[in-house]
Amino acid sequence: MELDTFLHQLHFDTDKIFPPDWQVDWEGAPLPYKLYQEALPEIALTSEVPLTIKKRENALNPSLEELGHFLWYVYGLTQYSQSILLDGTEEKNVSFTQSLRRFVPSGGALYPNELYVYVNLDDAPKGIYHYDVAHHRLILLREGNYDFYLFRSLENGLPISDCFCTVFVSTVFWKNFYKYNNFSYRLQGLDAGVLIGQLLEVANRMGFSTRVNYQFLDQSINHLLGLSEQEESVYAVIPLSMKPSITCVDNDQKREEMVSASELCREVPVLNHVSYNRSKRVIDYPMLRKLNKASMFETTHSFVKIKKISCENPPLDREMVLFPFTDCFSYDLASVCRKRYSPDIDFMLGKVSQTQLSTLLKETFSFSYQNDIDDTQGQVETRVSLYGSFYNVEGIPNGAYSYEYGTHALRRITKGDYREFLQSGLTMPNVNLYQVPLCFHVVGEKDHLKGILGYRGYRIQQMEAGILVQRLLLVSSALGMGGHPLLGFDANQCDDLYRIRSKGKTSLIQIPVGSYRPRAWLRGSLRS
Repeated sequence: MELDTFLHQLHFDTDKIFPPDWQVDWEGAPLPYKLYQEALPEIALTSEVPLTIKKRENALNPSLEELGHFLWYVYGLTQYSQSILLDGTEEKNVSFTQSLRRFVPSGGALYPNELYVYVNLDDAPKGIYHYDVAHHRLILLREGNYDFYLFRSLENGLPISDCFCTVFVSTVFWKNFYKYNNFSYRLQGLDAGVLIGQLLEVANRMGFSTRVNYQFLDQSINHLLGLSEQEESVYAVIPLSMKPSITCVDNDQKREEMVSASELCREVPVLNHVSYNRSKRVIDYPMLRKLNKASMFETTHSFVKIKKISCENPPLDREMVLFPFTDCFSYDLASVCRKRYSPDIDFMLGKVSQTQLSTLLKETFSFSYQNDIDDTQGQVETRVSLYGSFYNVEGIPNGAYSYEYGTHALRRITKGDYREFLQSGLTMPNVNLYQVPLCFHVVGEKDHLKGILGYRGYRIQQMEAGILVQRLLLVSSALGMGGHPLLGFDANQCDDLYRIRSKGKTSLIQIPVGSYRPRAWLRGSLRS
């Protein structure tokens, strides 16, 4: 299958990307975290994680203990849960499902991503580590100074030596391919995005500066971490610093010397660490490997910058709902993370005030992040935007709207109650949209930035959508509501509702948001 056809079907005709005889091998499920089979040097991280996240008062590099707190809040195991499943028969047979949860959402709670860190701290050997989520510890993979190696693998002028840590977000293909088959490619980018969104939030609260690198020499980075590109590949590289910002030197100038990944790989020996995933049989995933290969950058000449996109809003008219600008909304991130919940059949219709909706929209977009793909201050709305279908919101007629961050206003597209319309578009009706007042859609370009970034543009767009989703979920939780990210929806139907098909845009993900009733489940914290 051609890659363009695959990406089109992945988004608009998902039934065609599954084999006709596809059945999930539940007993062959992999572990939701990576373990190494051999004994490697390890550094235990304290399990005594603080209940609140405090900003550091000085500009000194953090301690190893603080880095451990950071990693736990970003991607650590936080909760064990057991839920009841009814089989739908008259006998109402009951079974139970167990899962280990983290603060970020993940499709099917499968968590296909892994975290690696390049540590440059006084109280730990400098080198490349894997964050062992299962045991909350660091596993030393490669000791040594790799500043210059990373400097040449990333964007020009990035001051890696000034950063106390560099985080690598990878994707392990099999971890959710076993359940979702080829559809996992779409999930993997979004899962990486919500993880990055959580990382940015925690880093900001702790006083760390960040810079998200989506462009790098894939082979050299994977080689440094000892990853087999047939099984796992890095999606983003994020340096952390105690300086006010991570600014590249001579960022606008072209590299004088082209650097190739294959040349860099020859500078460090191959790592042959063997990992364990529990599955007795692993099915091949040729389309994921093919797309991953097509998305890779072999030389630094492939790196590009997207020129600033004009975000000028059209003139105000009578179809606009203007929100009053309010004070900044503050909340305790750690507390919100602990109570964040993804309702499905638990949604409970209630009145949403205009102030709640105004705060939710404003705070979702009131952040910027430094990255390597544009020349702005990292305003995410230059590439992804937010639309929504609203019902029972105080002072706002039922209907479909687009949100304009610059004017803090809603632009009405059409009037009406579209809950039944959206419910009919669910491919797996596990959410009762009749009980949902706010149904959001993250919208982006239909070509997925392919014209500028090639096939890498698709996963970058999915990651940026994921960052926005995580922000929306956290603010929703702070406002006492729950959100449930969904990919099982009819994108064509939603594009018609918002009248964006002719504009070359499409709906990337759907997020119902609203009040919910408590679920009958057993859950316990994994923090000591």
